[in-house]
Amino acid sequence: MADYLPATTESLALALEANSAAESISILQRVLADPSSSPDNLRIKEQAITNLSDLLRQENKAEDLRTLLTQLRPYFSSIPKAKTAKIVRSIIDTVAKIPNTTELQISLCKEMVQWTRTEKRTFLRQRVEARLAALLMETKEYTEALSLLAGLIKEVRRLDDKLLLVDIELLESKLHFSLRNLPKAKAALTAARTAANAIYVPPAQQGTIDLQSGILHAEEKDYKTAYSYFFEAFEAFNALEDPRAVYSMKYMLLCKVMVNQADDVAGIISSKAGLQYLGPDLDAMKAIADAYSKRSLKLFEASLENFKPQLEEDPIVHRHLSSLYDTLLEQNLCRLIEPFSRVEIAHIAELIELPVEHVERKLSQMILDKKFAGTLDQGAGCLIIFNDPKTDAIYEATLDTISNVAKVVDSLFVRSAKIMA
Repeated sequence: MADYLPATTESLALALEANSAAESISILQRVLADPSSSPDNLRIKEQAITNLSDLLRQENKAEDLRTLLTQLRPYFSSIPKAKTAKIVRSIIDTVAKIPNTTELQISLCKEMVQWTRTEKRTFLRQRVEARLAALLMETKEYTEALSLLAGLIKEVRRLDDKLLLVDIELLESKLHFSLRNLPKAKAALTAARTAANAIYVPPAQQGTIDLQSGILHAEEKDYKTAYSYFFEAFEAFNALEDPRAVYSMKYMLLCKVMVNQADDVAGIISSKAGLQYLGPDLDAMKAIADAYSKRSLKLFEASLENFKPQLEEDPIVHRHLSSLYDTLLEQNLCRLIEPFSRVEIAHIAELIELPVEHVERKLSQMILDKKFAGTLDQGAGCLIIFNDPKTDAIYEATLDTISNVAKVVDSLFVRSAKIMA
């Protein structure tokens, strides 16, 4: 039996009719081994590569896909560079669909970057490097990702490839945001928007820009503007049936809670758009909105516990909910201590249904932040609240008078100096 099968439609049909995936994979690999390089054969081989990639993905054979890319290098020299780029990116995308392959993807991208440098395939190298930077960001290798992007941005700007530049600038913005460098994140996003305004941007990419804009505005506590950006992103992703639509909706609801409009959350969820995305993410935000409306810390903590993956493990939501929880806790404590001049910390903890240590630590912080006047008597386990010292208005008026007299004296001194001269 020959080591290869001729690259014909009959061979492809034979692979489709095979009894098992392993047999289909074997047939397609033999088709790709056909040494012929006629236009028809090359077209059939391209179809065989697509079929083989799909089969290997279904079988979760990520390493075999990596080997396939290496084996196809002689074939790539027979086809146009644009088609090579399409196939390489398609196989890398296929590997990404297999779970737990991030390290393999990074290794694969690094191999392809080396190969594209050797073969002088600049167009493909730039896109693979952008993909590599995104993977490095996923694995929290921020420094390496930024150094890779720094050189890539200069190169792409020189070539004026605006579509790729939008992708790279957007990625740079996300990296700086992950490093908590907000000014640079905003600068990179502005650069991405500027590049995007000069060209047609696909709806998915425009949605990504809007989503990142919303995240940055929310970080600056400008929740109304953030809401409008999240809404734009939601509309774009919803039209494309992109799974990121649910995250946009979740962040929209978060903004409503943060601007003290938690009552609107139920209405948005029950709208036509919201009903499409009912699930744990929206349930989590509804629970938070209910807890906030009732000013209940107990319900708030229960929501954080019940929806941990949706709230605690989402860094954007978690960051804002932390400040919301602090605000809610302070409001509750101020309301509880208002009738007292001296009260046991344990009693406050019992009323607010939180651990004594937690309450004591928060009261101490509030006193230092001058949220109220008081002191902690830790020996007796009591909080002593002082009456707000009323400033006597006469002191301020006296200081204003002295200031005005000083101005008059200075003016008279200047005038007398002129007369004497």
